[in-house]
Amino acid sequence: MATKHVTLATIADAVGVSRMTVSNAYNRPDQLSPALREKILETARKLGYGGPDPVARTLKRGATGSVGVVLDYPLTTAFSDPATVEFLRGVAAGCEEAARGMALVPRIEGLDAKLVGAALVDGFVAYCVPENDPRWDAIGARNLPFTRVDFKPDATIRSVNIDDEGAARQVAEHLIALGHRHFGIVITQGAPLSTGAEAQQSAVYFVDKARLAGWRAAIEAAGIEWDTVPVAGAVDHGRAVGHAAGARLLDRAERPTAILALSDLLALGVIDAAAERGISVPTELSVAGFDDIPEARAATPGLTTVRQPHHRKGAEAVRLLLGDDPAQNVLLPTELVVRASTGPAPRKESSP
Repeated sequence: MATKHVTLATIADAVGVSRMTVSNAYNRPDQLSPALREKILETARKLGYGGPDPVARTLKRGATGSVGVVLDYPLTTAFSDPATVEFLRGVAAGCEEAARGMALVPRIEGLDAKLVGAALVDGFVAYCVPENDPRWDAIGARNLPFTRVDFKPDATIRSVNIDDEGAARQVAEHLIALGHRHFGIVITQGAPLSTGAEAQQSAVYFVDKARLAGWRAAIEAAGIEWDTVPVAGAVDHGRAVGHAAGARLLDRAERPTAILALSDLLALGVIDAAAERGISVPTELSVAGFDDIPEARAATPGLTTVRQPHHRKGAEAVRLLLGDDPAQNVLLPTELVVRASTGPAPRKESSP
């Protein structure tokens, strides 16, 4: 067992050859006789040498063979969110097709930029990272290619998107066609309770801004004042946030008859809150989400939502990243999926 750090030079001295000859034993075995190579490897084993440093080899090659995925939340959150999991599956599929590895770069308070700077990757897929996030400086400093997913489209930057605004408007128009005029909105950031206008002004993420804009367009086209639409949320993720935000809206004196949620998990949380209060969905309350995760289809009642291709988003992001044209943009299709969680507005839109 070695008592100090063993290097190629240590092995070379022990065998009586040059450092380059030892390096060839690992990296270019055809340059040595089988007997000499076996002697070098046997000496290395006795000295406790574990093999060439992968970091050093990466720096020498100038390529790592891996794609970095920059997330805006911790790994525990990412793996508990069905939409993110499906997106990561798409990235993994794209990496496998290109014979690449995948490295996840999550948000860790105080270490965000350092993680980006230290990631051994050939490029980045940035997923829902705010425009003013310091990690963008770290990505820029790496001078590596990157693809943005769910950002404001830019013809000069690789990007993958859906039409969030158009899809949001479509689901709101569906509810308006059912006669709803008293709306509530559930999101994942902002004050516990605000108005549509306030939420739109304080929104950080492009997806939030776009979906709020789509809902606003449909609601105002129906003659409803956007400033009167209550919005509830919290800076967090998951069904529990939807439950808490839904409770705030459902406990108002003037209860909404339709609630639009930024995601399916939030919408399912709203349905949980309604069930606790004995509010029937969709007879007394219609609820619509966004994403079409498996839970949306399995819910009782089934959740009306917008279907988007999360898996394809991830795969397309990798394809663009490894391509030659940095100006490529991909706009993927969406589909309004109407299920049993939405129905005609109650005849009397008054609170109990």
